[in-house]
Amino acid sequence: MPKKTTKHWKRGRGKLGVLAPLIGNWTATAATPMGPVTCTRSLAPVLGGHYIELSVRWQFGKGAYEEHAMIGVNSEGKIAFWSFTSDGKNSSGLLADCSDIHPEAIGFEARMPAGLARMAYWPDDDGGYYWAVESKNKKGWRRFTEHHYKKA
Repeated sequence: MPKKTTKHWKRGRGKLGVLAPLIGNWTATAATPMGPVTCTRSLAPVLGGHYIELSVRWQFGKGAYEEHAMIGVNSEGKIAFWSFTSDGKNSSGLLADCSDIHPEAIGFEARMPAGLARMAYWPDDDGGYYWAVESKNKKGWRRFTEHHYKKA
């Protein structure tokens, strides 16, 4: 008999309903090569629910790094993101299958100057989630950042 998997996340209605578990204000702390970081992540429906706005702030000792992104349905009917960061960079990508990380993982892939990258979110057992950024290489995905978020 197959093992029953417990669903942690309830999807919402509509195309963007897949992102419903991420809506809200979240915080994580982590150790980095630049010292400890506190990261806040906020996702909220905007523009009549046609988009989800993502606001992120990475607070390092004396400095901060910020990202603002919009997630919505692009002209081809696919869920996409458009991201802008405080270092003047921007990226865009599409919803991607990240089930190799976790059966309920939600993720996006983007073509970056250095190659294919992805970010993924997946549930923990206590109402929070994990978030990671990975780059694709010949051997598969290489994780270089991971945070554990809890409700703020």
